[in-house]
Amino acid sequence: MPALTAVSVLLFVLVHLFVGALRFLDGVPRSRWLSLAGGVAVAYVFMHILPELNAHQQHVETRTEAGGPGLLESEIYLVAMAGLAVFYGLERYVRARRSEMGGDDLESGPFWLHAGSFALYNLLIGYLLLHREETGVLSLVTYTVAMALHFVTNDYGLRQDYQSVYDRKARWVLAGAVVAGWLLGFAVELSELAVGLLFAFLSGGIVLNVLKEELPEDRKSRFLPFAGGLAGYAALLLLAA
Repeated sequence: MPALTAVSVLLFVLVHLFVGALRFLDGVPRSRWLSLAGGVAVAYVFMHILPELNAHQQHVETRTEAGGPGLLESEIYLVAMAGLAVFYGLERYVRARRSEMGGDDLESGPFWLHAGSFALYNLLIGYLLLHREETGVLSLVTYTVAMALHFVTNDYGLRQDYQSVYDRKARWVLAGAVVAGWLLGFAVELSELAVGLLFAFLSGGIVLNVLKEELPEDRKSRFLPFAGGLAGYAALLLLAA
């Protein structure tokens, strides 16, 4: 399995480094392929991540009943909500700061905050390649496909925001972060509770980042490809279950 996760990491790195070469994604209205990728990520969240969060929550409740540490009955879901709120707050702050600065200084503090938040995000995704609730080749494949397509939409949005700075700096930071997270997974094995909390935080971030790319009016997103990606990947996940 570790060897197969190396293939996943390589795919993630290639997405970060070469998303700018995918010229067919350019243009307005938004490319149908980006909307389809967003639908796949949302399907993965609702069909796979949320059930995994439920499994982690049951583990928390079992530990609490057995006298282990516990906070609240819904702590896993609260962390997922916190993940969404944190990434939403960072996004709003960065955009507000860029607006105040006129958007001219692309390598300013807002850029590094934005890139740093996504680097942390990638670190978690890389780490969870080795420490997901559900193991097995099929689970790894569905996770890899969903996250790779999610990276395509995230990176495309960042590249639009930061232009050449993304190509010169951000893509290398993001690619390095996902590799670092994967390597960290070999060196550090957290408790099941800690992994559950990290997974929950990540799931909230995924929901926010997909929706922020699809919903703004200026994106001119395409509903049918989004719905197609959503329904198609949901069907595949059901068949694979």
